[in-house]
Amino acid sequence: MIRAAKPAAALSALALTVLTALALGAAAATTAYGDARSTAYGGTATTDDDGAATTANGADPLAALRHQQPAWHPCRTGPEDSAGAELDAAGAHCTEITVPLDYRHPDGRTLSVALSRLPAADPAHRLGTLLYNPGGPGVPARHLALALRQASPALGARYDIVGMDPRFVGASTPLDCGWPGSGPGSAGPTRVTFDRSAELAKDLATRCAPYRAMLPHASTRNTARDTDLVRGVLGEPTIAYLGSSYGSYLGEVYLQMFPERVGRAVLDAALDPDRFGPDLTATQGPAMDAALTAWAGWAAGHDDRHHLGATTAEVLTAVERLRLAAERAPLAVGTHRVDARALPQVLWTVSAGDDSAVYTEFADLVRVLLDAAEGRTADPTALLEAVLTGLEAPDTGGAAAVQNAIMCVDRAASSDPLAYYRDVQAHRTDEPLFGPLTRNLTPCTFWPAQPAEPPTRVRNAVPVLLVGADGDPAATYPGQLSAHRALTGSRLVTLRGAFHHTAYAGLFAPRDACVDAAVDHYLLDGVLPAQDADCPATRP
Repeated sequence: MIRAAKPAAALSALALTVLTALALGAAAATTAYGDARSTAYGGTATTDDDGAATTANGADPLAALRHQQPAWHPCRTGPEDSAGAELDAAGAHCTEITVPLDYRHPDGRTLSVALSRLPAADPAHRLGTLLYNPGGPGVPARHLALALRQASPALGARYDIVGMDPRFVGASTPLDCGWPGSGPGSAGPTRVTFDRSAELAKDLATRCAPYRAMLPHASTRNTARDTDLVRGVLGEPTIAYLGSSYGSYLGEVYLQMFPERVGRAVLDAALDPDRFGPDLTATQGPAMDAALTAWAGWAAGHDDRHHLGATTAEVLTAVERLRLAAERAPLAVGTHRVDARALPQVLWTVSAGDDSAVYTEFADLVRVLLDAAEGRTADPTALLEAVLTGLEAPDTGGAAAVQNAIMCVDRAASSDPLAYYRDVQAHRTDEPLFGPLTRNLTPCTFWPAQPAEPPTRVRNAVPVLLVGADGDPAATYPGQLSAHRALTGSRLVTLRGAFHHTAYAGLFAPRDACVDAAVDHYLLDGVLPAQDADCPATRP
């Protein structure tokens, strides 16, 4: 998933996630799995919600795992683990929970899922446990549980906040394919550059082939099952949930599979549950163009500093000059070379936020690239250096491989590379900059494993609060509206006129008091808005 985040907080993650696509396709059906969709919430009732078949004598095959006793310990794993040290200093404890690799065979191979827990600061008024997933997919959440408590002390006072590194992520059982890079990038301007991106995607997929026995089980549905197993091990009849970006999709799936085990749930920057998969990014080009246009309007008002153009149209023309220059020859920026396949990934950083500080950083970045395009010496800004270094770095720890693994088995991608080429070509005119990136193929086209079960059809009436910006370039507003329709018990609070990803608590984007008030009123007081509502964004 392409995340937008504060540059200082998430540049390396941005460089990894900017190339992954999210898609539609047919997944192999299986009857061994199911959802517990209570008829009280407008779903179809079934019984095998955790995917584990009941034994002939009616015994619970997950009984031993449900009754495991977590061994809590300090979070720091060694002298270099600064994140663990911060958790320890904040009073957190960490543990590992054993989960099945395949819930159809709970007595088979197991995995370890790592957790952190920050106890409620006001235990006399404790409401329960809140599980936080910040997105990704493939982003560790243990340490970001602390970021949530720091951003919202009121939640930290009333809830035990739990951060779970999903299966194969972070401190959980790893899955590292040894990728030399994080993805194929943009299709570029020609059939030759597209073919090169396809070769890169195929090579990355091939590197995961030794793990084909594990790959089908990397799905969001299995992470939802892990989440519910964790809930039970923690002794909670229900949990509260906060998920942003991909975490919203995990929340949608959990609500569908385990509707009666959710207390209060908030989904920030909700993704379209009917499209989540390797090709979801194909919907993001127009939203990215709108975000770029919003920035261009701001830059035109600051032409005295950045010299990019005195009108929105002039600034966008300067960006177009960049695109055409990179198509002719790579741009020399310090020790880096920025070609047509890399440029859209670099310019994706416009989605990192829409306040003056972020816009200024992005304008400085564009100014350097224009200097390079015009033949002048171009030394990268700190932001540009971080992005380019990230794009050139190997996939250390397997974060990009896991992200792809999750999406590839959530919904099957087309196995025809030329289908992606045709789509890119069809949108060369209306999406010339970002279309070759958002519509390009991914390793999922060549993935060595098929989905083990169909995508989740989310249709229920569980009460849930959705919040998001109408100009979100990653969780596009049409996708948020699709989630709202699928979750008929939801209320949607829209931040109008904002062009950033996520909306709550200033965790990954500028803070908004109106959105924060709606979320806090629900999570702390249990009061959903009576109807959908709008919050006007503050523009820089």
